[in-house]
Amino acid sequence: MRQLIIVNPISGTGADKHAIALEARQVLTRAGHSVDIALTERAGHATELAAQAVRDGYEAVIACGGDGTVNETARSLCGTQTALGIIPAGSGNGLARHIGMPMNAAQAVQVLAQGHTDVCDYGTVNDREFFCTFGVGFDAAVSDRFAAAHSRGLLTYLRATLQELLRYRPKPYRVTVDGHSFDIEAFILTGANASQYGNNAYISPLSSIKDGQLELVIVHKLPILALPFFGLDMMTGTLSSNRHITVIPCREATIERPDDGAAHIDGEPCRLGRRLEVRIHPSSLRILTPAGANASFEPLLTPLGSLLQ
Repeated sequence: MRQLIIVNPISGTGADKHAIALEARQVLTRAGHSVDIALTERAGHATELAAQAVRDGYEAVIACGGDGTVNETARSLCGTQTALGIIPAGSGNGLARHIGMPMNAAQAVQVLAQGHTDVCDYGTVNDREFFCTFGVGFDAAVSDRFAAAHSRGLLTYLRATLQELLRYRPKPYRVTVDGHSFDIEAFILTGANASQYGNNAYISPLSSIKDGQLELVIVHKLPILALPFFGLDMMTGTLSSNRHITVIPCREATIERPDDGAAHIDGEPCRLGRRLEVRIHPSSLRILTPAGANASFEPLLTPLGSLLQ
């Protein structure tokens, strides 16, 4: 398989991403693949590199970085025969965790060397691709604060979350699904293709990237005493049974909000306007996954197994 590794050298925390890619090339070459490496130089560069890789006939493009790098890379591979691979090297690694990729880079490369390819869905919001989640509300405000921080990692994310909890208030939305409109006030409104934000925070535990639908997850106003239980449910994969949550499966939806506030796509803050048009694109992205990675989600057990990787 002819493969290109796209490296974001500043993603995540700690390890030298270029060194990871060099080691990955050695392993993949020994497994019989032909491997090149390209480093990103600016925001959006991974999208350009991946698009050129498709034109040049690469059979796989491997994103070495975090969720932002994965999103930028994958958006150029949608609807093509070029597969996405992931070496998780970011802060959250949401899609990598969802498909069962090891969080250890060397182990992830061993998975990629096997060349097992699956086909998955992706979503769009106002024609912008997402592969895990997009959101408006509290989670988007946290993403904004996290992006402005001078450090990365779980502790920084938790700090941003606690800071936003002190100030954020639910907002009104009009949602239309299958021609039926309703008004809600929501603390979080998330469109989920995959099950989690990243860092094993399961906002939609039962979501699948292979079922041809999205889940709209509405988190209603949370009493202050309910917040610890909400966090616990999210980390243990039991959020679907929380009485403050409504989950609506859909293929298309429209969300209208009173202002052009914070939003996020796969954890990256953005502006999306007041009207959001959401759509699923079934079976439109080829992706390298661990063989046998389609095991059903089990609350408590699946999150625990991921933590023990």
